[in-house]
Amino acid sequence: MLIRYFGAAKAASGAEEETLPQAGPGGAGDSVPGGMTLDGLLEFLSARHVSAPEGTPPLKSVISRSTFLVNGYAARDRSLVLSAGDTVDILPPFAGG
Repeated sequence: MLIRYFGAAKAASGAEEETLPQAGPGGAGDSVPGGMTLDGLLEFLSARHVSAPEGTPPLKSVISRSTFLVNGYAARDRSLVLSAGDTVDILPPFAGG
């Protein structure tokens, strides 16, 4: 699963993007379990990126006010079940015009 971070989410995570493999039987710390929901993924990412650079809000805070795209489509339902090949974009509010 490809996670792409934009704006404040990029600053909080310290990455522009990351690829998370799907967990096999028994799971692993850096992988996501099959059948994970968008909400579950967001909790996983918040726990994975607890600390942020000084002056940057933690990822959990950024996620709380962000919108999301899954495979290029707006995902408003956080109970949406994700697949291993999905791309999830985390889009915090942007300032400017």
